[in-house]
Amino acid sequence: MRVMNRLAAAAVAAAIGLGLAGAARAEVSEIRVSKGYGILYLPLIVMQDQKLFEKQAKAAGLGDVAVKWVMLDGGNVINDAMMAGTLDFAGTGAPGFITLWAKAKGIPNVEVTGISGLSATSLWLNSNKPELKSLADFGPADKIALPGIKTSLSAVVLQMMAAKQFGRENFAQLDPMTVSLPHPDALAALTSGQTEVKAHFTSPPFSYLEVKNPNIHRVASSVDVIGNITLDVVFAPKRFVDANPKTAEAFLAALDEANAFIAAHKPEAAEIFSRSSAVKISPEEVLEILNDPDTQFSTTPTKVMDFADFMHLAGTIKVKPESWTELFIPQLASRAGS
Repeated sequence: MRVMNRLAAAAVAAAIGLGLAGAARAEVSEIRVSKGYGILYLPLIVMQDQKLFEKQAKAAGLGDVAVKWVMLDGGNVINDAMMAGTLDFAGTGAPGFITLWAKAKGIPNVEVTGISGLSATSLWLNSNKPELKSLADFGPADKIALPGIKTSLSAVVLQMMAAKQFGRENFAQLDPMTVSLPHPDALAALTSGQTEVKAHFTSPPFSYLEVKNPNIHRVASSVDVIGNITLDVVFAPKRFVDANPKTAEAFLAALDEANAFIAAHKPEAAEIFSRSSAVKISPEEVLEILNDPDTQFSTTPTKVMDFADFMHLAGTIKVKPESWTELFIPQLASRAGS
């Protein structure tokens, strides 16, 4: 109910804003973009570092478009910011986007749409408790840190893994053990061994840094259980995309260019991530992650319908898209997504 009240309020605010704007210029002169922690956001990090959106905006005839970057972690936080009208583009976990897409669908001026896929990798469940060797070993006192309880990417992937392990009807079996912590804080808690946190379900570089500690071991890998699928996407308010089509296309082009840069210049991309990281990690350590075949960057979404199907069956979303193309802008429809 609280979410729907916020959606209704956002719709009213948006309608008022649109009325006041009147016949304003077709395309904006500034965009606001959120990114998060971890290697999954590398295309956005490279885009910011190399000013690729600014380059593509000029090429599209939009002139000088300023970019304001914001660091946000956790699908619920990002969705709240998007509904409040403080973001134009957001990198986020696919489940968080699908949740908001389903809740906002059909509400004028509040609907959201996917701009692109972003990245895929393996999430690792790491633990500092030797007795925890599988999902079945976790008890009530074994707290699992992740960015957002039930709503974050890590939380939904963990539910999908639990469904595989314990049966679909028991997908929420590990939910009571989860606690909400940003990845950098969870890394510190797990490696210290002095808190209630006994495990951390996370992406690189945090997963890699943790297992370098002799007291920490990997319990499970998401790729081993559910396969490699697009974990993070970029999305935007549909009203913004409809009013600024060239801006949205320039953003997509900048992401494509960022991915090409990463593929062609891995050492330089590793250095860019290293100096922007919230935790200390060397370019060599980042390069190890980039050379992992499980780590992939593409604007074409892959298997996002796996999330939608699971979340609908689990009751997390009430409205399920018929196809992946229903979730994203038409410019992606010709790509081999799923």
